[in-house]
Amino acid sequence: MIKYFFPDSQDFVDPSFNFNTEERNEHRVRQRDDRYAHELFEKKPYDGLLVSKAIVDGIPGHVGKTTYSAAQRHRFYREKSHRFFRLPSDIKVFGDCGAFSYAFEDKPPFTVEDTIDFYTKSGVDYGISLDHIVFMYTNTDNINKKRKYLEHVSDSTPHDINKIKHTEAFFSQLEDSRYRQSLTLDNAEQFLIQSKSTNFIPYGVAHGWDLQSYGDSVKQLMKMGYDRITLGGLVPLQSHQLLELLSYLKDIKQSKTQFHLLGISRVEHAEKFSNLGVSSFDSTTPLLQAFKDGKKNYHTISGDYYTALKVPQIDANLKLKNLIQSGSISHDVARTMEKRVLNMLQAYESYKATLDDTLHILMAYEMLHTEGRGHMYEAYHKTLSERPWESCGCEICDDIGINVVIYRGAERNKRRGFHNIQVKYTRLNNLDN
Repeated sequence: MIKYFFPDSQDFVDPSFNFNTEERNEHRVRQRDDRYAHELFEKKPYDGLLVSKAIVDGIPGHVGKTTYSAAQRHRFYREKSHRFFRLPSDIKVFGDCGAFSYAFEDKPPFTVEDTIDFYTKSGVDYGISLDHIVFMYTNTDNINKKRKYLEHVSDSTPHDINKIKHTEAFFSQLEDSRYRQSLTLDNAEQFLIQSKSTNFIPYGVAHGWDLQSYGDSVKQLMKMGYDRITLGGLVPLQSHQLLELLSYLKDIKQSKTQFHLLGISRVEHAEKFSNLGVSSFDSTTPLLQAFKDGKKNYHTISGDYYTALKVPQIDANLKLKNLIQSGSISHDVARTMEKRVLNMLQAYESYKATLDDTLHILMAYEMLHTEGRGHMYEAYHKTLSERPWESCGCEICDDIGINVVIYRGAERNKRRGFHNIQVKYTRLNNLDN
């Protein structure tokens, strides 16, 4: 079965949060007193966590929202990853550099030695070599076509200046891709040599811009001695492109070679991935869809989805704030409508309010906070009428009920994301049954 790793981005929830009063324990210490997804479910929701140096240590000159505080970082290194994340013995830790965090730099902001030091001090089970992301993905025919175009352009023939500039930019990016691939492979070679005396299992990173260049990376990594290889830069690829690439690499890889897919979450293709040599992948997609997707916020085992009910806090919604500041609506009226929606949803959960009345109040509030003017009616009707939180049976749905489908604040949204992670992992396990 393919293993699923969830990337750490300081995603946890506060168990002291009261969904009725929306207050929390005033003495709560962030992270230490909070709960990760694996602490909320009886059965594990993933096979491991992926922890990035860029998240723990940060990037010099950059301040990220998910970067650890000095106190958290000190405790992380003192306790090491397994204890810090409060992991059971069957959940592993994958270490990586967080290449997306420095993707637009000329080179990674730290060295191979820094990377190994981070993995060693963190106590990870697996460590990925220092890489630099390749952004483009194309094919040999396209490269040859563009090269031939430039060769036949001359001052004496009519030509499109913009097309020439676009084509020249393409080859400039291709040259940068070659540089990034070469740098990544050089780092992988040094990483494997210098990590021989460590306790973690090393993974080399393969980057490329087409089938052949990915294949060249995999060949070189295997020649260095890597049995485990991560494939990076795959997120923009469509599923058919990804499957084509994996099929191509299957004919290249050795029988003992295992692939890890960085940033990929496509359960519907997991069985095909496994047959093509993939042993694991990582992704935050199930969490992010809980509050970033337009409609697919709440996932189910069947593969169906539901839209979360938007009830924004009036102080956190730009349109509501502008209406209040302009005098179009008073703060008290907006607050009253907000509370009325929340009370109605709680009443609906307890079968003390009808579907029509609940939808009427919910849509009236949406007219205030959203430009769409009622376009979510059908999606909200499906969520409320089918009441998916009742049939789910997971610990989160049983604990907070209808709150899991209310789009409002991090405590609700992240719990819905954790529910999605658990659903994804269950679907992945069901493929083997």
